[in-house]
Amino acid sequence: VAMRVPSLLAVLTAGLHGAAFAREDGIARTPPMGWRSWNLFREHVNQSTIERIMDGMVDRSRKVDGVATSLCDLGYCDVGLDDAWQACGEGAKGYWYHDAEGRPKVDTSKFPDLRAMTSKAHRLGLGAGWYANNCICMEQRNATPAMYEQDVSLFTEAQFDSIKIDGCGTQRDVDMWMRLFESSGRKVTVENCHWGLTVPTETWCPWHMYRTSYDIRPSYGIVVRNLLSTVHFAKSGLSRPGCWAYPDMLELGSPWDDAKLTLTESRSHFGAWCIVSSPLTLSHDVQDDAVMDELWPIIANKEAIEINQAWAGHSGSPFKESTANVTIEGQEMPAWQYFYKPIGGGRVAVLMMNHGKAEQRLSLDARDVPGLECGGGHCSWRDVWARKDLPKVRGVFSTTLPSHDSAFLVLAPSQASHGALRATPRVRGKRAPAATLGVVDAAAWALAFCARATCVAQLGAATAAWRSSV
Repeated sequence: VAMRVPSLLAVLTAGLHGAAFAREDGIARTPPMGWRSWNLFREHVNQSTIERIMDGMVDRSRKVDGVATSLCDLGYCDVGLDDAWQACGEGAKGYWYHDAEGRPKVDTSKFPDLRAMTSKAHRLGLGAGWYANNCICMEQRNATPAMYEQDVSLFTEAQFDSIKIDGCGTQRDVDMWMRLFESSGRKVTVENCHWGLTVPTETWCPWHMYRTSYDIRPSYGIVVRNLLSTVHFAKSGLSRPGCWAYPDMLELGSPWDDAKLTLTESRSHFGAWCIVSSPLTLSHDVQDDAVMDELWPIIANKEAIEINQAWAGHSGSPFKESTANVTIEGQEMPAWQYFYKPIGGGRVAVLMMNHGKAEQRLSLDARDVPGLECGGGHCSWRDVWARKDLPKVRGVFSTTLPSHDSAFLVLAPSQASHGALRATPRVRGKRAPAATLGVVDAAAWALAFCARATCVAQLGAATAAWRSSV
């Protein structure tokens, strides 16, 4: 059954809302990419294990298109700690790990030199991520301003680059966090991990990525549950450059209490996070050659990553789904769903997902894809998973998908190219801030609806970029 999808005007105005109201600090103009520690190490993490992961992120023992390539070369350049750094029980005045002056107490037996850890990251061209409002031995007494100030002081002195602010303790004032980070003068990528309980509005987003769901696990039903938690935000224009909806870490290669996604489910999971513009946070052991070899064709698929990083006014959402539901591991969902995301130049990415317990024969008619204009019904089709064109498709694509498998496609007007999307340039392994919010194909038309000077300037730049590309 076809679903309501944003009209052209809605897509464009979503882009305008992003231009006007997302943070304009040059950070997270594309979905952040990196790695975090919880799924692999949980509480058994220390400075040595984090530094070992850093080495793995820049290892170039594998190739993409014949070129030695590291995870950071692909964009996964932030290595983040996820809880278990604090000295539980060493606090004062009833606080677990903050002293009488509000200073956080670090377990130096596990993390003897935070500055040395972040310095190693920076030497390797990586970012280093910190973690706050901890869940292990969470603070339960009311947080004081001094606690926020001293946490940010520790973060700044150690020269971390990103932070995950969890929802467990009492330091939940995201406005205060952001004011302190901004006053520190340090560029910081902020994740709001309040499990979908603190979310943006059109005029308020004091972070760069925000959790839309409860914690993920390596269960296909939970993966889809978290995926669908992004839909409302996409359709409302609330997932956008500088303010990305985030359904939690990637579970590829991350067993949890003996549960593990199959390789087929892992590929669908990755494609789903790409099609909805989610931040891509790996959590597996990047130093385990067997795991890396198995996952490499998925996580190193440059075309899938480019779809994730593209911005053309809409972050990605379902447009068609089955009328029949299935229940997978306690989660009810349509038996199949099709997601779409415009990626610029008239092209639209589509992910066809079989949520069912058995294989299904599924078909996609190009005329059903929102925003796709193929004159005379003639489109070109590309298979993202296979990274090859599909020259024999004539308007309708049909495929048999096994249970929990997916087809990842890019459709374009016949005159458009399926060449690589323009990637933002890299500086020392990191993505440099994008000069615009992305090329909106109808940007020239949309200028008439834009009243703010900054918005006009951004859309004007986008229009110039678009004109030079056609």
